[in-house]
Amino acid sequence: MGLFNKKNKDSASSSSGNSQLKISVSKDGAQYTFLLGGRLDTMTSPGLDSKIKEVIDDAKTLIFDFSDLEYISSAGLRVLLGTYQVMENKGEMIIRNLTAPVREVFELTGFARLFNIE
Repeated sequence: MGLFNKKNKDSASSSSGNSQLKISVSKDGAQYTFLLGGRLDTMTSPGLDSKIKEVIDDAKTLIFDFSDLEYISSAGLRVLLGTYQVMENKGEMIIRNLTAPVREVFELTGFARLFNIE
């Protein structure tokens, strides 16, 4: 009946199994825009990290559009922080269209002060 009974464990694992992140990348010269939708969490952040690594050497500007992002975890924040550290010396990184739940995470963690958010 508590938090740790078998039924709750099963439902937690199935919901994390349904974790999805939609990533659409567009390019305009040396500017890459990542449109993200769904959940950026432990399960999905390696996929985003991989996509970023494919383009970061050529990028002068990276734009992350979060208009369809429902959730971000610390794993997603780590990917963004690592990307920011690379882009800090070679170009610009912009985050746009934060949804209310994602904006709250950015504000609570202090990331709202770190990143260029439009």
